Amino acid sequence: MATIADRIRDFLRSPRGQRLVQQGRTQLQKPENQRRLQQLANRLRSRGR
Repeated sequence: MATIADRIRDFLRSPRGQRLVQQGRTQLQKPENQRRLQQLANRLRSRGR
């Protein structure tokens, strides 16, 4: 039986997984998404204090 890490690795190597990775990279290049991600990271960092 494959572990969850093996199944994720296999998915990411598949054509569908590669498409999703590329879509994610494309979305991360957009300035508005970078800003939203930075705001989320700041909120999560401040929550731990």
